[in-house]
Amino acid sequence: MTAAAPSGEGDSARPDEPVSELGLRKIIHVDMDAFFASVEQRDNPELRGKPVAVGGAGGRGVVAAASYEARKFGVRSAMPSVTARRLCPELVFVRARFDAYKEASRQIRRVFEHYTPVIEPLSLDEAYLDVTEDRLGIGSATRIAELIRQEIRAKTRLTASAGVSYNKFLAKLASDQNKPDGLCVIRPGEGAGFVAGLPVRRFHGVGPRAEAKMQALGIATGADLAARDIAFLRQHFGSMGDYLFRAARGIDLRPVRAHRIRKSVGGERTFSEDIGSGAALRETLENIVDIVWERIEAAEARGRTVTLKLKFTDFRIITRATSLDRHVSGKAEFASLARGLLEAELPLPKPIRLMGLTLSALEGAEEDKPAEDAAQLRLL
Repeated sequence: MTAAAPSGEGDSARPDEPVSELGLRKIIHVDMDAFFASVEQRDNPELRGKPVAVGGAGGRGVVAAASYEARKFGVRSAMPSVTARRLCPELVFVRARFDAYKEASRQIRRVFEHYTPVIEPLSLDEAYLDVTEDRLGIGSATRIAELIRQEIRAKTRLTASAGVSYNKFLAKLASDQNKPDGLCVIRPGEGAGFVAGLPVRRFHGVGPRAEAKMQALGIATGADLAARDIAFLRQHFGSMGDYLFRAARGIDLRPVRAHRIRKSVGGERTFSEDIGSGAALRETLENIVDIVWERIEAAEARGRTVTLKLKFTDFRIITRATSLDRHVSGKAEFASLARGLLEAELPLPKPIRLMGLTLSALEGAEEDKPAEDAAQLRLL
């Protein structure tokens, strides 16, 4: 276990504000280690210790998950399979088995429920838990995280990493700090100091282009961000400036939403180089279709609306959507609708730096909720 060094800055409460409004809760973020690939290695002893990728091996196949042995070669999720094979010639591809992943996820969820009813799943392998008031009266979020990790290992033969802190933003950063099979704790008063030492790329939502822009402005770390006032950040990063201002100070007021209804399933991919040719755009769309449909199957989602998102080099964003009077029947129809949306926009007026795809109007979802409630897989 690693605890962040205390800073004493940026987290003190004003006397007229209730603690709960400042986000000072006991939050655990649990993230399974290379979940899909780890399930495959658990169930097939011949794969243990080998570089493994879950996904399609040929053609326009995409890596859905990579084992830690594969990650040492630079193999990552959302990477085209041909690129992954080039980086790691010994890479072993296996087809996704969502029934196995969902069963493991159900086991993990039951472990969570033993300690708290306040659980916000983000995906099959990741969730926030609010243990401010835990079911067993343990009181210590750190101890609960240790027990959860031990119980997950005993019941599933899989490892989990956990982050413990007083808000969601910090807990998620902490869970990634000591991966795999690690635990990190950021206590009240330590948030600003912990964030100060992080490279800006660790901030959720900061992709390659945003990082490059920050570097050009002399911003490389959380401390550099915290040194800029909110007017400067709004000027250079628009609406994202407010988020960056709060994040650089370790501030996050969002509660753990135990009964959040998923409004969409999707993904977006930020490119290292802008693309504009029809052939490159079509190939990218097929890759995103593969990844997103696997996500849709894992979530057992059924929806009626397909939305294409394009972000141009000047950061202008357009979305195009099409809806059916019934649920999308399968991957082939999902792909066909997505292709139709893209073809209607070609040729593009400018190259794009990001493409996204979502399935929404999901069964059981309330369609009048704000778009920011959408649960999306980010493909970087």
